[in-house]
Amino acid sequence: MLQIHDLTFDAWGRRFFDHATISIPVGAHVGLVGRNGVGKSTLFKLILGELHAGDNEISYPKTARVASVDQEHPATPVTLLDTVLEADQERHELLQSLDTAEPEAIGEIYARLSEIGADRAPSRAAEILSGLGFSHADLHRTMAEFSGGWRMRVALAAALFAEPDLLLLDEPTNYLDLEGALWLEARLKKYPHTAVIISHDREILNNSCDHILHLLDGKLNLYVGGYDSFERQREEKARLADAARSKVEAQRAHLQEFVDRFRAKASKAAQAQSRLKMIAKLPPVSAVSIEHTSPFVLPSPERPLAPPLIRLEGVNAGYGGTPILKGMNLRLDLDDRIGLLGVNGAGKSTFAKLIAGALKEESGELKRSARLKVGWFHQHQIEALNPTDTPLDIIRGAMPEASEASRRARLAQYGLGFQKVDTQVANLSGGERARLLLNLVATEAPHLLILDEPTNHLDIDSRRALLDALNDYEGAVILITHDRSLMELVADRLWLAADGTIAPFEGDMDDYAKFVIERARQNARSPTQVPAAPAPKPAPVIVSKPKVPTGTARRRAETAEAALARATAAVAELDKSLTDPKIFGASTTKAAELGRQRDKAQIALEAAEAEWLDAVEAYEALKSDA
Repeated sequence: MLQIHDLTFDAWGRRFFDHATISIPVGAHVGLVGRNGVGKSTLFKLILGELHAGDNEISYPKTARVASVDQEHPATPVTLLDTVLEADQERHELLQSLDTAEPEAIGEIYARLSEIGADRAPSRAAEILSGLGFSHADLHRTMAEFSGGWRMRVALAAALFAEPDLLLLDEPTNYLDLEGALWLEARLKKYPHTAVIISHDREILNNSCDHILHLLDGKLNLYVGGYDSFERQREEKARLADAARSKVEAQRAHLQEFVDRFRAKASKAAQAQSRLKMIAKLPPVSAVSIEHTSPFVLPSPERPLAPPLIRLEGVNAGYGGTPILKGMNLRLDLDDRIGLLGVNGAGKSTFAKLIAGALKEESGELKRSARLKVGWFHQHQIEALNPTDTPLDIIRGAMPEASEASRRARLAQYGLGFQKVDTQVANLSGGERARLLLNLVATEAPHLLILDEPTNHLDIDSRRALLDALNDYEGAVILITHDRSLMELVADRLWLAADGTIAPFEGDMDDYAKFVIERARQNARSPTQVPAAPAPKPAPVIVSKPKVPTGTARRRAETAEAALARATAAVAELDKSLTDPKIFGASTTKAAELGRQRDKAQIALEAAEAEWLDAVEAYEALKSDA
C-alpha cells in the first residue's frame, strides 16, 4: 500500500531520514512510534506532499484516497451531521447530481447510492459522533457553535466516516477524553483499510495495531504485532546484537594477538599479514541504540497522616447558580489510588479543584486533615507558563532557599540538562514542559497528588517512567487521564463523574470500556431525530427532618473492620506455627506458649467480631434514619 524507498530528508539544520526504506502492506494497522521530535509528524507531511521528498522515494497507488486529521474543522454554518456526511465525497456528489441529472441517468445514480450504502450513512455518521462525545442535540447545531477542541473531534469523525484507503492519524487521543479514547480504540481495530497512527497510548498500539513502525536515528523498522510484541522483539534484537558483537570482538582480539606476537618473525610474516586481512574483513556489528529516559522524582510524604485525608458528606460544588456536582459522599485515605472517570463536562476538573482547595464547597461538609499537603497538576498549567521564563527561573520560585548548584542538579534529575536550563519555555517541547511541571508539583513531598491529564505531551517511554514513579510514591493519588494503560496500572479504585455527582464505579476498566461502547451504540439509534425536551416534573414535596450525623458511626465501623482483619491474621499466623512439626520437636515449652497465645488470640478475635457487628448495625441504622 505504502512504499518508502531510500528516503533521505534534511530540514531545519538536521537530518530526519537517512536512506530509510519500508513497505507497508494493504490493510495493515500500523502504529508509528519514536521519541518526541524524531520526525514522525514530518513523515506524515512527506506522505501527504506538504513537504517534498525525492522522486519515487514515497509512493502509493494513484487511485488511493489518503486522509489525515491535522487541524480542526472550520467554523462553518453547516450542521454537524451534514459536515460529517459531506466527508464521503462520492455520496455527496451523487446526491447533488440528482437535481440536475437527465432522467435516464437518475436510475444509475440511485443504483450507485444503494451500492455504497448511502441510506445507512446518517446512522453511521451519528454513531461515530456519539462515540466521540457528541449528543443527539449536537447533530443539528452548526459548526460555528463548537469550540476548537470539539471541531478537532469533528475532523476526526469526518476522516473515520469517509474511510480513506490510507488513514493518517497524529496523536488522535490528545483531544479526546478517556471515553472517546476507549471508543476510538475499538473503532480503529475494525477499520477496513490501511491506517498509520502516531500514538503514545499503549492500549491503542496493542489493541488496534497489528504492526509497529519504529523511527530511530533516521531509519524505519517495521515489526509485526502490537507494542508489547515490539518491545520483546527489540529486546531480543539487542541481545542478539550484543552476542554477535562479543563474538566478533573476541575473534578480532584472537587474530590481533597472533599478529602482535609474530609480525616481527620472518617465518610468520605471511601468516600475520593474512590475519590482518581477516581482521579487516570482520563484519561491523553496531549496538542497538538504547534510548535513555530520565525518571520522574515524586518524593513520598515524610510523615503519614491519620485517616481520612479528606471526607465529603453531602457536598455540593460549583461556581454559583446550579451546582456542577451534588450530594457527594466520598472518603480518601493515604493509600488510595483513585481513577476518576467521566465524559468531558461531567465535573472531573471541578472535583479536582475542590479537592486541591482551589474551590470551596457550596454546601455539605468537607473535612480535610489540617496538615494535608496537595500537589496538583493540570494541563492548563503548561499553557499558563510565561514563554520568556527559563526552567532555571521557574525552579528559583519553587526552591527559593536552595543554592544555584542544587537547582541545576534538580533540573538535571528532571531530564533538563545544562543545555536546556537557560532555554526559554517557548522553545521547550511540550514533553519537556510537562516533565518540569510534573516534577515540581511533588517538590514538597505532598500527601496527595492530583494529576489531571498528565500524559498529553509525554512519549511512551516517559509515560512508563511516570508509572514507575507513581508506583513508588507512597501517598494518595487522584488520576484523570485518557491513557487507559496508565489508569489500569495506577488506579485501584474507580470513581465516576456522571448525572451531576461523583460516586464509586463498580467494575474495572474492561467493564467501563464495554459500557462506553454500548452507550455510543444506543445513542446513535435515532440519528436524525432530536428528542423534544421533556416537560418539567412538579417539584416533589420533601418533608424535612433533622440530619442524623453518621460520620462517627462510619469511622467506628471502619476501625472495627480493620481490627477484625488484624485479629483474623494473628490467629491464622499462630495456627500456621502450631502446625509446624519443627516447633514441637525443638521445644515443648515454646509449643505450650504458642498454645496459650492462640487461646488469647481467639478471645480477641471473638471480641473483634462482636464489636464489628455492633458497629455495622449502628451505622446502618443511622443511615436509614438520615
